[in-house]
Amino acid sequence: MKRKYIYTALILLNLGVFSSCSLDKDPLDTYSDVTEGVNEEGEKVVFKDKAAVDGHMTTLYNQMRDRQEHWYMDLLLIAESHADNAYAGTTGAEVVPFENNSIEGSNSVIERDWRRYMEDIGRANLLIVNIDGVQDPALTTALKNRYKAEAKIFRAMILFDMVRLWGDIPVITTVAGDITEETLEEVYPQYFPEQKTEKEAYQQIEKDLLEAIPDAPANNNNDKTKFSKSVAKALLAKVYAEKPLRDYNKVIQYADDVAADGFSLEPDFTNLFGVQEGSADAKMRNTRESILESQFFVGAGNWVTWMFGRDLSNYNSNFTWAKWVTPSRDLIKTFQTEGDQIRFSESVVYYQTTWSNYYPSNNYPFMYKTRSAYSSIIKFRYADILLLKAEALINGPTPNLTAAAAIIDQVRQRVKLPKLSSAVKASKEAMLEALLKERRLELAFEGHRWFDLVRLNKVESVMNAVYGKDEGRKAQVYPFSVNSYRLPIPQAIIDQNSKIKQNLGY
Repeated sequence: MKRKYIYTALILLNLGVFSSCSLDKDPLDTYSDVTEGVNEEGEKVVFKDKAAVDGHMTTLYNQMRDRQEHWYMDLLLIAESHADNAYAGTTGAEVVPFENNSIEGSNSVIERDWRRYMEDIGRANLLIVNIDGVQDPALTTALKNRYKAEAKIFRAMILFDMVRLWGDIPVITTVAGDITEETLEEVYPQYFPEQKTEKEAYQQIEKDLLEAIPDAPANNNNDKTKFSKSVAKALLAKVYAEKPLRDYNKVIQYADDVAADGFSLEPDFTNLFGVQEGSADAKMRNTRESILESQFFVGAGNWVTWMFGRDLSNYNSNFTWAKWVTPSRDLIKTFQTEGDQIRFSESVVYYQTTWSNYYPSNNYPFMYKTRSAYSSIIKFRYADILLLKAEALINGPTPNLTAAAAIIDQVRQRVKLPKLSSAVKASKEAMLEALLKERRLELAFEGHRWFDLVRLNKVESVMNAVYGKDEGRKAQVYPFSVNSYRLPIPQAIIDQNSKIKQNLGY
């Protein structure tokens, strides 16, 4: 059997058929004779030369540009609407369960995401496993190591999203072999992998990132779209803040390493998400704060803009139906109570609509951080890492509330807010609450809120209370509990692979 057909089998058996959804796009890359080749000895190889490897690297990076459903759109739905920052936005059965806490394994969003994430990992593995065997003098050892490092950072990023959503997941670092009569017993289990524990998944992420740093490209201030050393360091700071590998000293270490690479807060917050008047082009790309972003231009814009509001590059396009991730009254009130006008204006905008699912149609709020087809989508930015350092200074083995307060004050003063009061700075619990609020306002609609609540064990206290104080939120179906920290694994995946067990509570 030709290897390309086995690869197709892997996609179908191990990853599953793509879910049927109007938002799904055709796969960017399939295994083909463009990459499959023959070496000088007449043996079939995965990548026949440097050009084939370069093409596959382009495919990995295009996953960040062209397949925005899972790593951005759906992640925002989960992180914002499943938390207290937003309502679902529409009345569709696929999204409402994230607002009212009634998610089940049959949910089409989580099934799409699982399959897309696994497909991403498969593409990364294909390069990591096979690049050393490419016999092309133009593909030097140094370049092979660089490409492998970039693919490992990409794989670590995908695994990080997956483990935070589902906990125990398959951790696949190989490419399944050919199924023949002779190899069936050995190879068949590779198509149906077992789950690894949450800790084992984090350990693989850590391993990938540490191995990648020496060979990954350095940060380029003029191009923040690459899987650079700085991306790996930022991701390590985030990994070490999570419970399975928690090490607050390492959070501080890698946050400082990111700063040493030249990252800092952009002085003007409006540069991060703003667009130019008239053209609706991004106001700025590659700011000093952006660590990893996807960039979009005329002729190659992002399509998710119209999922959340208006596309300012085409004002009336796709604005006839209700949008996802509608800002909640509770979040809006928090902005207003804090007097946080700058970040509020950059995060929320009001338009007149033809629908009134959550607000009067003549004054309807929308999330505003992706407002044009040419807006960059920022995956990692320095403010997140800096505030994680503050979290480590508060919760670490030797708390330093003064240093943590200085960081929070730095973030606040950028948007013209006063410093924290002396009473807040004197209390560890008050400082933690101040940090959570600062992260909520600073990072609203960037995919952080749910994961902040999970990481700091605040899900039950925050989410079970919000339904009573936010009159616009749909009625809660199930209370949040310790089992809520993980989402249900898609039932179709469990039906397909008997080694995958459902998370508790579903």
